[in-house]
Amino acid sequence: MDEKDFELLEVLDETRNITHAADKLYMTQSALSKRIKSMEQELGVEILLRSRQGIRFTPAGEKVLEHSRAALKQMEQLRRAMVESMTALQAENTRKLDEIRHTVDEQLQDALQKRVTESFKAVNQQLEQVYKGLGEMQSLAADVGGLKQVLSGVKTRGILGEIQLGAILEEILAPEQYDTNVATIPGSTQRVEYAIRMPGADGGSVWLPIDSKFPGDTYAHLQDAYASGDAQAVEDARHALELVLRSEAKDIREKYVEPPYTTAFGILFLPFEGLYAEVVNAGLLEVLQRDYQVNVAGPSTMAALLNSLQMGFKTLAIQKRSGEVWQLLGAVKTEFDKFGQGLAKMQQRLRQTDEELDQLIGVRSRAISRKLRSVQSLDEASASALLEIDDMNELPKALSETSETSGKVGEY
Repeated sequence: MDEKDFELLEVLDETRNITHAADKLYMTQSALSKRIKSMEQELGVEILLRSRQGIRFTPAGEKVLEHSRAALKQMEQLRRAMVESMTALQAENTRKLDEIRHTVDEQLQDALQKRVTESFKAVNQQLEQVYKGLGEMQSLAADVGGLKQVLSGVKTRGILGEIQLGAILEEILAPEQYDTNVATIPGSTQRVEYAIRMPGADGGSVWLPIDSKFPGDTYAHLQDAYASGDAQAVEDARHALELVLRSEAKDIREKYVEPPYTTAFGILFLPFEGLYAEVVNAGLLEVLQRDYQVNVAGPSTMAALLNSLQMGFKTLAIQKRSGEVWQLLGAVKTEFDKFGQGLAKMQQRLRQTDEELDQLIGVRSRAISRKLRSVQSLDEASASALLEIDDMNELPKALSETSETSGKVGEY
């Protein structure tokens, strides 16, 4: 039996009628009867008695009804206790959840506050750097504006180009290899900024004129045209730059180039690589060299050109020294040949003198020795006194004088 069976018995006790009990339990009479019969079989006793007046419980049924009421009461108490426990547990859980939520909220609030503070601090630092950078940019813009104002003068730009060219020449060449403010053409009043002293014919020298030019306004207009993206403006600016460079090259050719006093060409120095690159891209290098005998050089190409010239100067000096060495060796060889001939003659004279001495001393001394074999020798002192010779050592001296005489004969 279960709780539904207990409720079923309560309804039967309340209504004392199968039909009314079935209606109240929302069951059919047959289903209700079947259920009652099932309980009776399960318990082994008869629970109800049916009659025309209704139903009534048997004594055993009354006992079952009492037990069912006690069970329902206990179940109700148990349910109530469970509900109270669940309510208390739910309240405790709610309280703990509130505490956890509060703790989490506090931690999140602290973390969020810390993160926001750090973020604002980082943003403030970045803004300070931005403001500092803006200040530096403003200062730089002012400096650039001042530089632009300085470079707006043609004379100032020319002086800057001359300074840069002079620095390159001073770094690579020796002071005696170039000069400043040179009148390359005799009798001319035109003086070029710099000229390199090149070796010429017959040990002389010729000048290689170098003039610095900086068409800053024309170049600035070309850069503005590039920035605007206007193809026609770019083409017009390039054409203007070409006309200016042609004029400068013609000026160098007419004022400073005059073979044989100078080289057959001059050099136009452009102090900025960007300007030189525009000349290269426009194909003006070949045009100026062909039409005006003027080569164009930028800072890097000028350094390379001067290094090449320096190597040529060193090679020429080595060749010149090599010629002098060969001449010296030729003179030494001539004198050595004379010395060899003199030695050969002396050797011949010595050989002849040796033969004469051998004949004079060897043959005659042997002949005299044969004649004097029977003569008894005297002691040295007696012999010296008899022959009136003070010292027998005079004999080596006499032999030495004979050798000197032979040497003098060899000189002839």
